[in-house]
Amino acid sequence: MSLIDTDVLVWYMRGNEKARAAIRKIEKPAISIITQMELVQGLRNKTEQVALRRFLDAYDFKRYAVNEAISQRALFLMEEWRLSHHMLMADALIAATAMEHGLPLLSGNAKHYRFLKVLELKAFKP
Repeated sequence: MSLIDTDVLVWYMRGNEKARAAIRKIEKPAISIITQMELVQGLRNKTEQVALRRFLDAYDFKRYAVNEAISQRALFLMEEWRLSHHMLMADALIAATAMEHGLPLLSGNAKHYRFLKVLELKAFKP
C-alpha cells in the first residue's frame, strides 16, 4: 500500500501514462482526505466532479481521514519546517498521514518532502 500525493492524481486525470502506470502498480492505493479536497478544489464543473468520484471509486482508493494524531504531527511538521523549507499545511497533513499509517508517499513534488527523514518518499517523474 502507498499513499499517493495530489500531484500524481492530477497527472493521471490529465492522461499522463506514467501516472497511470504508477497507480496501477500499487496493490492498494490510498489517499489522504486532504488530497481529495485539493482535487475537488481544482474542479471546474460537475462533469469533472463526477469523473473524479468515478476515478476514485474505480481504483477503490482507501481514504484516510485526519485524526488527532495526524493533526498533531502535521502541526509539529509545520512548526519545524515552515520557515526553513516553506512547508504548506496540506503537504504537512499529507506527510503526517503517511507517517502515522507507516506508508510510503508517492509524489512528484520531492522538494516538498525530501527533508523529512522519517517519511519514506517514492519519487514520481511525469
